[in-house]
Amino acid sequence: MVFVEVAAFGIGNGVQANGVAQVLETNFGFNPSITGVVLMVLTGAVVLGGITRIGAVAGALVPFMAVSYIAAGLIVLLINADQLGSALGLVFTHAFTPSAAEGGFAGAAVWAAIRFGVERGVFSNEAGLGSAPIAHAAARTNEPVQQGMIAMLGTFIDTLVICTMTGLAIVITGVWESEVNGAPVTGAPLTQLAFAQGLSATWGPPIVAVCLAMFAFSTILGWSYYGEKSIEYLMGERAIMPYRVLFIFGIFFGALRSLDFVWTV
Repeated sequence: MVFVEVAAFGIGNGVQANGVAQVLETNFGFNPSITGVVLMVLTGAVVLGGITRIGAVAGALVPFMAVSYIAAGLIVLLINADQLGSALGLVFTHAFTPSAAEGGFAGAAVWAAIRFGVERGVFSNEAGLGSAPIAHAAARTNEPVQQGMIAMLGTFIDTLVICTMTGLAIVITGVWESEVNGAPVTGAPLTQLAFAQGLSATWGPPIVAVCLAMFAFSTILGWSYYGEKSIEYLMGERAIMPYRVLFIFGIFFGALRSLDFVWTV
């Protein structure tokens, strides 16, 4: 519970708010300060209403976000369908080449693989982290097995569908080796570059930006509840309201700080 509380201010609001601020500034020119204030107001309006309101808002955002992103990703793959076989071959070839094996046996590479592998796994679907069950335990259901199946479905859609589609879009459009000022392009900018190449520079990046903003906002809402239940367990109900206020202000802090600093936290 202590670690959940700490993670709520790192994974939960800082990184997410920073991601929204950065992507909205890059694509639409929004000032990060304004984005931080708007996120604070929106989050406060939802979080102060408790789990019922959090569930209602997330239940509306997540399906729309997922369907929109999957539809755009499928269009990118269908447009480049003739390259799909070679893209899959490229993934497997680079995974099992001697150079990849040599890099994997190097000490620093093993450390980096574990570090980034765990990080991406945690951020992708939270499987094994132990946070998502806090929300699933609050569900009202007559059949616990059905709730477990819903939890498994989330991991399947997140990783095996959305992440695989994103990876293939990046490889199939040929942007996976892109660089800016000698540094490799990674993360959301790389995905935006793939969608810009696969769809158009007009529609691709904004679609990724909007989906990312909705994903980050729904993640903030979910983690606000995880942290709230943890603080309630540790300090009792009297600590819930101060926690909510502190969590909301943490969003503004995350939106304004540098990306490296927020990720380090």
